[in-house]
Amino acid sequence: MTQRNVSFPSDFMWGTATSAYQTEGGGANTDWWRFELAVGSTATEPSGDACDSWHRYEEDLDLVQNLGLNAYRFSIEWARVEPERGTFSHEALAHYRDMIESCRRRSILAVVTLHHFTLPLWVSDAGGFESPDIATWMGDYAAVVAASLGDVIDVACTINEPNALALLGYLMGLFPPAVEDWDRFVGVNHNLRACHATMSAALRAGPGNFPIGFTLSMQEWEAAEGGEALVDMIRGEMEDQYLGSVEGDDFMGVQCYTKIQLGPEGPIPPSGETTEMGYLYWPQCVEYTLRRAAAATDVPLVMSENGIGTNDDVQRIRYLTEALRGLRNVRDDGIDVRGYFQWSLLDNFEWAHGYGPKFGIVAVDRVTFERTAKPSAQWYSEAVRYFPASIS
Repeated sequence: MTQRNVSFPSDFMWGTATSAYQTEGGGANTDWWRFELAVGSTATEPSGDACDSWHRYEEDLDLVQNLGLNAYRFSIEWARVEPERGTFSHEALAHYRDMIESCRRRSILAVVTLHHFTLPLWVSDAGGFESPDIATWMGDYAAVVAASLGDVIDVACTINEPNALALLGYLMGLFPPAVEDWDRFVGVNHNLRACHATMSAALRAGPGNFPIGFTLSMQEWEAAEGGEALVDMIRGEMEDQYLGSVEGDDFMGVQCYTKIQLGPEGPIPPSGETTEMGYLYWPQCVEYTLRRAAAATDVPLVMSENGIGTNDDVQRIRYLTEALRGLRNVRDDGIDVRGYFQWSLLDNFEWAHGYGPKFGIVAVDRVTFERTAKPSAQWYSEAVRYFPASIS
């Protein structure tokens, strides 16, 4: 890929994050919508109108601005932009351009993710991430996004957590297409790295001169007795192959939530404090994953997602306090971290878990869509304003 002289935003990026499908609503042209409604689906409920952010994004951006954050990470829905192969929606592209310009009017950096888990139905029906044409299709899509929006994008993420997408869809069977096959999981990971390359090349062709990277799901992996070989195998495919592929990228996003312990037969249920997702409460993962990513790569890092699914906002504040303490530690040691994005701005649709887990610092009424900032929102606003002095 062509090397460019790319300048990151001068200030550390303090932000929050969402994704299109989880907040916009009305994603009927996607593989996920069909998956939710299928008989026997692992999804607990359909997404429906989600948070109605397709119509209420200005309200969402007001929340970000009022919290004093300088960055907002959100995604573009491929199924809206290219509803049929080779047919692009100028209306959808204009909508996302207005979102970016609305960020700029509020002095908020637009950190734009081009793909966050979902596929247009035409792609899914043609083989999805196993199609030999997937890298070409995603590169073509990225080229249209670049041509339409590249002059206003501030930072671009090509693919959100490609490794988690492969794991959940092709090894654990919890995401579409609900496959449980190691070889297909490995093959999809290979294809997704190729997709990142073609998308990056398309974005680099311009217009615009913004930083480009992808975001990787990382956890703190721990081997119980007899689980060492499995940890090496899973971590090698889930993380190491991706960490070794970042040459030529402008940055890499790190996304983490917990620690996972593996025995010889697989994951061991966590002992100790857990979250609504069933995750071990482990904010120490921030420091661990940033250090591991820094040791394996030579590109700047962004903590592009971190948070906790909980109905207990006191627990959320405690988690974020400890997470930001880890962030401070790695920055104090000179590790090149350029931003931190809390997941998520809103209580939104959490995929197969539906609307149960609450990751948001802002609550959303499921009937009226009224947004109500939680105490953790004000805490986060104050914490980032005075960081690192606010984290003792």
